[in-house]
Amino acid sequence: MPRYRLDIEYDGSGYAGWQRQAGQHSVQAAIEQAIAGFCGEDVTIRGAGRTDAGVHATGQVAHLDLAKDWPDDTVRDAINAHLQMAGETVSVRAASIAAGDFDARFSAVGRHYLYRIVNRRAPLALEAKKAWWVARPLDAAAMHDAAQALVGRHDFTTFRSVQCQAKSPVKTLDRLDVQRDGEAIEIRASARSFLHNQVRSMVGSLKRVGEGAWTSADLAATLQACDRAACGPVAPPDGLYLVRVDYPSA
Repeated sequence: MPRYRLDIEYDGSGYAGWQRQAGQHSVQAAIEQAIAGFCGEDVTIRGAGRTDAGVHATGQVAHLDLAKDWPDDTVRDAINAHLQMAGETVSVRAASIAAGDFDARFSAVGRHYLYRIVNRRAPLALEAKKAWWVARPLDAAAMHDAAQALVGRHDFTTFRSVQCQAKSPVKTLDRLDVQRDGEAIEIRASARSFLHNQVRSMVGSLKRVGEGAWTSADLAATLQACDRAACGPVAPPDGLYLVRVDYPSA
């Protein structure tokens, strides 16, 4: 039974998130239905990241097992054909044969997220639901400087959803960079794994720094508090993208 790796992108605006949920429109269920339409198999695919409702991806990875050995291009094209017929905003960018022990979630050694803020007075038209519109001017340099206090191994309880199921709040954040490009502010976060809502929680707190409500010291104190109540407002899902998942080299 061959195992396939799928590299996937999606506009998460119309979905209840990646994970299949009863009575909800999810990315996972959409792909599984497309696979059933393609080859008649009832399969379960497993993704590298369980993105929330409204969160997007350009580099999600999933794996699945099929009974028949299909060419890679056939798997990609057939799934996409059924996704398009169903009107889904999901695309399989690539399909490839994977090792039998490859696991999209547990084999991953790094995950990379991008959060996009559009910082301008005028509301969004073309990028509505694709970025967080913030009308008040933000100091991206101050946000970047403050963000460095979060890099490293810490107890991220403050930036952890109360619904998070991770066994420990301790994570190692490898990167948290903030950069402005015209109206856009891009926040890039990298780690082996993240807590539920961690990136959006950190972005919401960094916004407080950018608008001058908090200092770098305030953000550091918020981390040290290990108290969810100390977190700034959680940023909306619209601006969050899972952009890449890393795996050990073959």
